[in-house]
Amino acid sequence: MHRIISFGEIMLRLKSPEHERLFQSPVLEARFGGGEANVAVSLALFGESAAFVTALPDNPLGNAAVQELRKYGVDTSMIKRTSGRMGIYFLEAGANQRPSNVVYDREGSCISRVQAGDFDWFRIFSGASWFHITGITPALSQSAADTALEAMKQAKASGLQVSIDLNYRKKLWNYGVSAPQVMRQLAAYADLIIANEEDIQASLDIKAHQIDVKTGVLDKVVYRTLAVQVKEAFPSVHSVAITLRESHSADYNGWSAVLHGKTGFYQSRSYEITDIVDRVGGGDSFSAGLIYGLLNFSGDEQRALEFATAASALKHSVSGDFNLVTLAEVEQLLKGDGSGRVQR
Repeated sequence: MHRIISFGEIMLRLKSPEHERLFQSPVLEARFGGGEANVAVSLALFGESAAFVTALPDNPLGNAAVQELRKYGVDTSMIKRTSGRMGIYFLEAGANQRPSNVVYDREGSCISRVQAGDFDWFRIFSGASWFHITGITPALSQSAADTALEAMKQAKASGLQVSIDLNYRKKLWNYGVSAPQVMRQLAAYADLIIANEEDIQASLDIKAHQIDVKTGVLDKVVYRTLAVQVKEAFPSVHSVAITLRESHSADYNGWSAVLHGKTGFYQSRSYEITDIVDRVGGGDSFSAGLIYGLLNFSGDEQRALEFATAASALKHSVSGDFNLVTLAEVEQLLKGDGSGRVQR
């Protein structure tokens, strides 16, 4: 068992029922979710010792979020409780040619108001082997970005492996700096960068050749070149994972990934996901799967990549942000059993 720390925001998720438009009926489904919290839940369900660090309001909403994380085995003992509010996001699930839509209501949330020095990172990282963060938290505010940078520096100083999922969110970068101004500083302290091609271009200002994800064809050379550019720009980065989502419609995606790691360049199996239940959290489930694989598969980077891609393919069958699948279910898919037949 490995000790893995993630830092970010968990939000209240309010979703319209099934594929309804927001407020088409006077009902919203309430759950919790958020990039780094999603990763922590996945890793806990895989049997790792996963801890989530954040700031939450000291009120019933904050209590409910903590209880939800604990339910899945996540260590919440280092969560900072304070005055303020919880971030919210509203989700309208798309269908066919109508895309999904997210509306954020998270300005002034507790995590956006944290300051460098608010967390004892030396104590938090004691006994840990991995630290994970995303590009979402640094997009919230300058103080959140400063805190993220402080955490990454201390994680490196403490000898942890550090991963960052770039997770570019155009709707969030609005406090006066561009994403590359912040994210390039953070990437300098990463060992593993996880992204899609848009994330790399928008967050790191590293341009790729024209990539058309709608063609259903993965140009291996283009993605390898993009990963090489990232490694050249950030010498501390030993691995770059790039996910490829081929969006045929809101309900039908192709899903695969590549990894330019320590031992070579690898391409995963491609999954055709024709009846998506919920794609939110798909990238986070990939991050969790890759972290798990790299920690547990004795340097077998191809196996780690395949595990991550299979885990995230399964996430598309689970409603909510969290990927509620087991190790056995991922391994079963890796063996080729994707029939969906009833297990008796």
